[in-house]
Amino acid sequence: MKGTAIKPLFTNVLIKPLEAEQKTASGIVLPDSAKEKPQMGMVMAVGPGTDKEKMVVKPKQKVVYKKWAGNEIKTDSHEEWLLIEQKEIMAVVEN
Repeated sequence: MKGTAIKPLFTNVLIKPLEAEQKTASGIVLPDSAKEKPQMGMVMAVGPGTDKEKMVVKPKQKVVYKKWAGNEIKTDSHEEWLLIEQKEIMAVVEN
C-alpha cells in the first residue's frame, strides 16, 4: 500500500500498538518468545461510525484493547498496526 492512507470504515479503529515491556519488574530481560502481545496502543484513525453506534474514541488517544482483538495491517513503513472494532476497546488512558 505504498503512499496510501488507511481510512477505517464504519466503527473500525486503526491502532498503532505500543511496545510491550522488555523487562520484568525485577529487571530480567525477556526474550521475544516470552513477551506478551501489547494491549495498549495509540489511535491513528477512526471510522465515521453508524446511525446506531457513534464513535467515542478519537485519533491520538491512548487506549487499552482486548488481547486478541482485530486484524494486523502492515503500513508503508513495514510497521504492524491493528484494525479493530470500537467495541473491542476497553478503556481510554488519560495522562
